[in-house]
Amino acid sequence: MTRVALVGACGRMGSLIIRRVLATEGLEISAAFDLVNVGKDIGEVIGVGRLDVPVSDSKDLAEVLKSSKTDVLIDFTVAPATAVNAPIAAGAGVNLIIGTTGLTAEQKTSITEAVIRNNVAAVISSNYSIGVGVFFKLIRDATRYLGPGYDVEIIEAHHNQKKDAPSGTAVTAAEIISKELGGRDIVSGRDGVCPRANEIGIHAIRGGDIVGDHTVMYIGNSERIEIRHQAHSREIFVAGAVMAAGWVVSQKKGVVYEMADVLS
Repeated sequence: MTRVALVGACGRMGSLIIRRVLATEGLEISAAFDLVNVGKDIGEVIGVGRLDVPVSDSKDLAEVLKSSKTDVLIDFTVAPATAVNAPIAAGAGVNLIIGTTGLTAEQKTSITEAVIRNNVAAVISSNYSIGVGVFFKLIRDATRYLGPGYDVEIIEAHHNQKKDAPSGTAVTAAEIISKELGGRDIVSGRDGVCPRANEIGIHAIRGGDIVGDHTVMYIGNSERIEIRHQAHSREIFVAGAVMAAGWVVSQKKGVVYEMADVLS
C-alpha cells in the first residue's frame, strides 16, 4: 500500500485529491497539512467521514512525514510554500508530486537538487491532465511541420482566483515551441509600441470560474491553425496527480520526471 500525504489538504484541490486517493486501489492517506483546521480529522473536514488522519501544521512537515511512514507527498499549493516544503519532504525521504505553478527557475533548481541529494523521485508538471499531455505532443509535431514561417501566439484563460500569470501550462507550451524553432523569445502580453519580432506571445485572461483553456495559434499569410485544450473540471488534474503518485514510488530515485513520463 502506497501512503500518500497532501499539502493544502483542506482546499478545493486538496479535497478532490483526497477523495480520489480514497477511491484508488493501492493508495491510502497517511498525512494532511494545512494552515487551517489543524488538529481536526481531515476526513471530517472534507466530509468523507473520519479517517483518523489529523490535519497537521506544515512547520511539522518532516516529523509527521517520517512518523506516518509516508511514501509520496502531493503539493498543489503556491510557489513560496512549495519552494520551502518540497526540499524538506525530500530530506525526509519522501517522493514528490508537484503541481504548483509559478515556480521560479531558482526554486525549481533547489527542488531538483534536493531530489538528487536525498535520492528520492519526483514528478514536477505544470499540468497533470492526460489531454494536456496529448496537447503538448500535438503542438510539438505542428511546430516541426510548420517551421519558422508562422507566427505563434498563445492565449490562456483561467478563473478569477488564479494568482500567477501566465499559466504554467502556457509557459510550458511556449518553451516546447521555442525549442523546436531553435529558440525564440517569450513575451507575456504587449503594451505600447511593440512591433512583432522573433517571439512567442502569451496572453492571459482571468474571469469567473474558468477551469483552464489554452489555445496555440499558428498564424501565416492567409491562414491560421489553432490547437486548443479546454478543461471542464479540476477532476482531470486530480486523476493525473493521483496516477503519478502511484507511479513515482517505483521509479528510479534521484530523478525528476515530467507528466509525459508517467503517461508513457
